[in-house]
Amino acid sequence: MNLSGKAAVFWEELKSDRFAKYGAVTAVTAISLVLLRKWIAGGVCRCRVRLDGKTVMITGANTGIGKETAKDMALRGARVVMACRDLTRGEKAAMEIRKSTGNGNVVVRHLDLSSLLSVRQFVHEFTATEDRLDVLINNAGVMMCPKILTEDGYETQLAVNHLGHFLLTVLLLNLLKASAPSRVVNVSSIAHIGGKIHFDDLNFNRTPYDPLVSYRQSKLANLLFTRELSRRLKGSGVTAYALHPGVIRTELGRYVRTRHPVLSKALSFPALLLMKTPWQGAQTTIYCAVTEGLESQSGCYFSDCRLKEPAPEGKDDLAAMRLWDISAKLVGYHEDD
Repeated sequence: MNLSGKAAVFWEELKSDRFAKYGAVTAVTAISLVLLRKWIAGGVCRCRVRLDGKTVMITGANTGIGKETAKDMALRGARVVMACRDLTRGEKAAMEIRKSTGNGNVVVRHLDLSSLLSVRQFVHEFTATEDRLDVLINNAGVMMCPKILTEDGYETQLAVNHLGHFLLTVLLLNLLKASAPSRVVNVSSIAHIGGKIHFDDLNFNRTPYDPLVSYRQSKLANLLFTRELSRRLKGSGVTAYALHPGVIRTELGRYVRTRHPVLSKALSFPALLLMKTPWQGAQTTIYCAVTEGLESQSGCYFSDCRLKEPAPEGKDDLAAMRLWDISAKLVGYHEDD
């Protein structure tokens, strides 16, 4: 074999070796991505409990994890009340759920959590037409929106994520107790870590407004509310749970996309890999709503369908009691309401 022939053979062997290495790297990368996606997906609720004859209410149920939760509850045979701000979108989602589950007992009611009047009207109509409430899922929320005051004069993230749900829940306590054993499930977030309740300036009127700081405050409030609610309901047959659903591809981040479009586009591909789907994100909510034997863990925090230790600020009982008292004052709630 002449020199050129040997060179050709050597080149072919080199290419073959390179392709083999490339194939191995590609295979390892693919397997790694599959394992990463499986890890990100988190836990899955395996409970097959039926909810026939039960009533489940879900706020913000027309999209995202709220819609997936409503669909799961409907599949279990529950009467599902979808509490939505946008009735048109709510009814469209309800029609899809009725069709896909075969459960026609899915209804939509108007609820604007940014309005305390709307919350009170919703509760008045609900208690006048419904005879039970077995599971209340406080799912709706806004994230990192610009500073906007509601009609009641409260910062929007505080109002929607905490105060509206606080008033909704306490006004429904009598019905929840009458339907016991019953549950309250509050969708919080890992964002509570590093959060702080700014008791002296809840609406950021005197300090610079930071959307992330406000969001963290509202999600910490969800956790502390759950803790104090559980303490107050001890022995009543009503239990309460808070949870982190995961980082999910939903409409919740619309304000981030609007304010930072370049960053949003740059992160869009990684987001597809690193974020949960709405179905995956709904699993911990569903777990807390239906899993048997969770009564002893009332007041606790969950993530990926298992008990999770919250940050120290999420276990501050004095802050939880103080937040309850201030929240009751802000929404005009009295124990005899």
